[in-house]
Amino acid sequence: MTFLEPILGALAAFALGALWYTALFGKAWQAETGVTDEQAQKGLVMTYALSFLMMVVLSFAVNYIVNMHDPAEQTFMHGGFHGMMAALFYAVPATAINYLYQKKSLKLFLIDAGYLVALMGISGAVMAVLKF
Repeated sequence: MTFLEPILGALAAFALGALWYTALFGKAWQAETGVTDEQAQKGLVMTYALSFLMMVVLSFAVNYIVNMHDPAEQTFMHGGFHGMMAALFYAVPATAINYLYQKKSLKLFLIDAGYLVALMGISGAVMAVLKF
């Protein structure tokens, strides 16, 4: 494993996040969180930088799982599968626990949990095919 793979996986996840939280679910996410356009713009560079760093951490974890398998098995689908399974078994339940105690809506949970599954899936898929 190189350190470049998780960075590229995180870049793919970041690009997906830009689409997810704007065109696909941006307005619904804002309505559920109560975050205004003005609030969303505050500290945007720091938010993006720290979010990207967390995506790199998640990508490292997914890459570790993917690399447990024979390199010949590491296809786009294989990496995506393991990324999505990691999200469903670790990230989504952790998010659910927090949202339950914070009394967040099911709609917000589905938006954010869906992104976690997509994030880790695309990251795993990209990393599996980009073996250096």
